[in-house]
Amino acid sequence: MEQYLVDTNVVSDYFSASFSTAGMIFMDTVIDVIPNLSVITQIELLCWDTNAVIEQKVKEFIDDSNILGMNNDVIASCINPMKL
Repeated sequence: MEQYLVDTNVVSDYFSASFSTAGMIFMDTVIDVIPNLSVITQIELLCWDTNAVIEQKVKEFIDDSNILGMNNDVIASCINPMKL
């Protein structure tokens, strides 16, 4: 299975069940593989003001994820993707 870098909005929509049925099924398959999150997404999710049940699910999701840190090469690539 392909791996994806999962964005904050995707996680919040998933845990809020805002996707269509097909979208929820797809996200179930993405989450069954170890999800990739940026450290920025991790921070944003931990600051999410939601109910206790979703908060616990999000923390477990983060614990099961591969967190990608930032370094100067990543930052430079984001600023100028043509230098890849």
